[in-house]
Order: sequence, then structure tokens, then C-alpha cells
Amino acid sequence: MKIYEMTLAGLIEARDSKRIKPGEILAAFQTRTEEVEERVRSFLDRPRDLAAEYEDSKNGKFAGIPVALKANMATSKLTTSCGSSILEDYRTPYQSTVADKITGSGGVIAGKTNMDEFAMGSTTEHSAYQVTRNPWNLDHVPGGSSGGSAAAVAAGEVPCALGSDTGGSIRQPAAFCGVVGFKPTYGVVSRYGLAAFASSLDQIGPLTRTVEDAAITLNIISGVDPLDSTSARIDHPDYTGKLDQDIAGMSFGLPSSYLEMDIDEEIRNQVLEAAEKLREAGAEVREIELPPADLALAAYYIIATAEASSNLARYDGVQYGTRQSGDNVRDMFVNTRSFSFGPEVKRRIMLGTFALSSGYQDELYKKALKVRTVIKEKYEKVFSEIDIILGPNSPAPAFKIGEDMDPLDVYYTDIFTVPVNISGFPALSLPAGFSEQGLPLSVQLIGPAFGEVELLQAASGLEKRLDVPTLAALEKGR
Repeated sequence: MKIYEMTLAGLIEARDSKRIKPGEILAAFQTRTEEVEERVRSFLDRPRDLAAEYEDSKNGKFAGIPVALKANMATSKLTTSCGSSILEDYRTPYQSTVADKITGSGGVIAGKTNMDEFAMGSTTEHSAYQVTRNPWNLDHVPGGSSGGSAAAVAAGEVPCALGSDTGGSIRQPAAFCGVVGFKPTYGVVSRYGLAAFASSLDQIGPLTRTVEDAAITLNIISGVDPLDSTSARIDHPDYTGKLDQDIAGMSFGLPSSYLEMDIDEEIRNQVLEAAEKLREAGAEVREIELPPADLALAAYYIIATAEASSNLARYDGVQYGTRQSGDNVRDMFVNTRSFSFGPEVKRRIMLGTFALSSGYQDELYKKALKVRTVIKEKYEKVFSEIDIILGPNSPAPAFKIGEDMDPLDVYYTDIFTVPVNISGFPALSLPAGFSEQGLPLSVQLIGPAFGEVELLQAASGLEKRLDVPTLAALEKGR
């Protein structure tokens, strides 16, 4: 097996047993990236020499491991563009907590990955710089907004990457690219240094090839952070602790109403097959009723756009970022934001500003917050009766690049992922097989708040029983 084909766990074991050296790991992934990057286009910025970035003094768990970061996470050496022209070539004067944790454990930042501008999109076609392609079929999108991170892992350019998930932006691209995408409970991972889209929804999480790799990465990036007021003040367990434990006796809820919605037949069958695999493993699977997904989607797009409108007000050409000229200060503001923001960002800013405007704030924004509370309470009630929820991730597999879709149809691709962000619960996208076109399929597992250990246990148990896409299969052109 080639080095770049190895899992994160395999690389760590081989390095610790002295079979490979950190420099060899970095060189192998650099060579792999140079071979495929022109076709996949995962990265917006990356070091010229990964090995030169490695520091022997930081000999931790990630020593010699290259990790890609989404372009909205601050790093001291690479640009933090957020996929937007307004931050072209921008370098932050500080580094995000997750970047510090990776480099502090010996890891090397392998680059900043492409993304939909300010994380607003589901295809990575809304980047101001380039379109990332799905490694399984270069004519298809990798999903979004963390499409660059998902594609980098799927193509073997890195063994793991970090993305941000506001409404499914880790799990949906993970599903499209056939990798594991994990959104932890809100507050488990520090958001310090993450450019905000919707502050009450954003959460950083790993994209990896296996569930074990996701657990290992979460061990590194999680923890209480005094720099982040939303960081959860909890004792963080070893997230790999129950990966080898049997799932017999665990209870899973299957939202039958979700499977009756307008979703691809192959997706529906994949979820039902996963449920049968769980039963064969000795787990209990029962039908449950979740809050209407369309209600959560409506509330999400009110809350997310309102918060985005507020958060993106800081990009005005005054303090940092690009600036367009004007006859006066007001014209400079208008020109900077008009020319430097893309159409999707402008659309969401306008929607959010309208939702917060006088006369509509009570009817839209405050009502959405009430709906959010109801949804969270209903999920909590479900989790008082079962351990884990099993369901679909996306209504369909990856669609083609440039496909003419109404924005509302694109928003619909988040319908199964946004309830988790609304409620703050942890969720994981697990590769589960292939469509007839050879594109990856997936299922979604959702756990109760701070139930990451049991969620990872359930995902690991199911992973062993599914036809999980591998890099070897990708290399053979499957």
C-alpha cells in the first residue's frame, strides 16, 4: 500500500513503529497532491514544501501528518480568503485555535482548501477563485461549502482535513465525496479564528477516510478554549474509547417520514439497507417521528441569513481586505461590497437584512428562534427513548457541475442536515456504498448533545458492515 493510501490511524501506527518517518509521510502526500491537484483543484493556498514546515520539536500525536484547513480558518502562514474576492491575499495577524492544536501536536498545515464564498453554498461552485471537482467523477460537484476539504481527503491529497458546518457543510460534501464527515456538538471544538457565517450555528469538524480517523482528529482539536465564549465547559473524553465495542443492544431511530419525502430511490434504499445491517448486528431499530424537516429548513434560512447579515457587515474595505474606490466614504462602502461579494453572498445578506428589519423582525427572526427551540426540545424527547438516529444525508448523490438549478432547489439539499445545526447536536456522514453511476452514497447518524463517544461507536459498528468507498477503489476508477 502506498503511503498516501493509508488511513490516519495507519500512518500514526507505522510512524510510531518506525516503519516510516514523518518526512516520508509529508513527501508522499506532497507528491500525490502535485499529481492530482490540477484536476481536482482542492486547494486555494498551500506551502511549497510540506517537509520544510515540519518541526521535530513538536513530536506529538500528529507528528508529520499533513492536515488541510478550510479557507475560513485563520492561519499565520497562509492566506485566509474564505473563498471571497473581498479577502483576496488576506493573511490574519493571529492563528485559529484548531490550527494551533494541529501544529502543537506535530501536524503540518498542508494548505487552505477551496470553499463556497463565506461558506454560503452547497457545491463549491460559489468560490470566487475556482471550482473544485469531485474525485469520483470530475464532472460532478464535491458538495459544499467544505467541498475542497472533502475532495482533498477523497483524492488522497491529505489523510484528514477540517471543515465548518453551518447547515450541513461538512456532512453533505463528505456524502458526495465518499468520506466521513463529522459535525460535533456545538461548543466541543473552539470557533476562535473561524470566520463567522452564522455564529450560533457554525461548528468545526473533521473530514477523514474512516470513523476511527475522525475520532483521532476530534481528540486533537476539541477542548475548552478561553478565547471562545461558546466553547463548552465540559470534560472531554477519549473519543476513540468505544470504537471497538459492540453495537448490539443499542437502539436506533428511523424517521420514516424523511424516507417518504422527495429523495433519490438509491438514497432511500441505502438507509433501509443500513437499518437492516444494524438489526443483523443485534441493534434495535424502530420508527420515530421527527419535527418536519421543511420547518427546520425554513427556520434555518431565516436565522442563518440574519446572522450572516450582521457578521458580514465588517467587510467594508476600511480595516482589512480589498477596497474599491469611490467619491466618498459611502460610495467606497457600496462599491467594495458590490464588486467584491458574489451573488450568493449578496442574496443571503439581503434576506438576512430583511428578516431583521423593522416590522419583520418579530414575524420572521423571532418566530424562527421559537421554532428552533421547539425543534430542539422534540429531538431531546426522541433521544430520551433511543440512542442514535439513522437517516439520509442528502436527497440525492452529487449532481453535475454547472447544472442549472434554482437556488431554492439547492437549498433543499440541506433539508436533512440543518435540523442538527438548529439543535446543536452531533452528527456524522458515513459512506455507505455507490450509486449506479458510481458516485458515493451515504447515511447520516445523529446523537444527543455531547454524545460523541456513543455516536462514534455506532458509526464504527455500522462502518464495518457497509460497502465503504476507499481510495483503492477510486484509483481503480470505480
